Amino acid sequence: MRYFIEFSYNGKNYHGWQNQPHSVSVQEVMEKSLSTLLRTQIEIVGAGRTDSGVHALQMFAHFDVENPIDNQLVYKLNAFLPKDIAIYKIHRVKDDAHARFDAIKRTYEYHICTKKDAFRYESSMYVNLPLDVQKMEEAAKLLFKYVDFQCFSKSNTDVKTYNCKIYEAFWKQEESLLIFTISADRFLRNMVRAIVGTLIDVGLGKISLLDFQKIIESKNRCRAGASVPACGLFLKKVEYSENIFLVND
Repeated sequence: MRYFIEFSYNGKNYHGWQNQPHSVSVQEVMEKSLSTLLRTQIEIVGAGRTDSGVHALQMFAHFDVENPIDNQLVYKLNAFLPKDIAIYKIHRVKDDAHARFDAIKRTYEYHICTKKDAFRYESSMYVNLPLDVQKMEEAAKLLFKYVDFQCFSKSNTDVKTYNCKIYEAFWKQEESLLIFTISADRFLRNMVRAIVGTLIDVGLGKISLLDFQKIIESKNRCRAGASVPACGLFLKKVEYSENIFLVND
């Protein structure tokens, strides 16, 4: 029997989502907790990989068991797991449902703080220089013109294609907090952080809108902006077709 587990985590204390040989990952901590509570070895497959220090407001992973799970498992897991991982719900799904490959849309947010903030420094990038947010918004809209985002991909990544379909890309200002939201069918490794770094260059006047387009068309990571810090990045939402869920929640 296959289940999707829906959860969130603060990535500060983890070396990303995926299991690592010598560092603690979110996947490792959750697998150990599930294996202990279910009294059998459990392996989970996540909807994607987040890098070290990146957070998830909504993440999904799937796991298999032979027998139906206890309806108190969410409560038990939350009591067992550390405070920086929170379980929301466990969904029964079709036996061939896949948390990664069946995801049809993913949404990320990146948070920038434009003034020093004692409470946001661990979950945002601090930028104390004036940003032209209107120009950054115009540059973000240019993303819709393209599908190949190799210039924003981590180098030496083993992927078959650099094509991604962008559904949303916009900036929102909430007092001193500047939030970039981007949705796509898939993302390349380091893609969002590289896009934000390049958009910041637009906002600082280092590059023009035409330069931004030329960077995308170049397919050259060296021409794009620096990757922004991981602490400001949040996986906000992962979406699936309803027909993979066996029970409507």
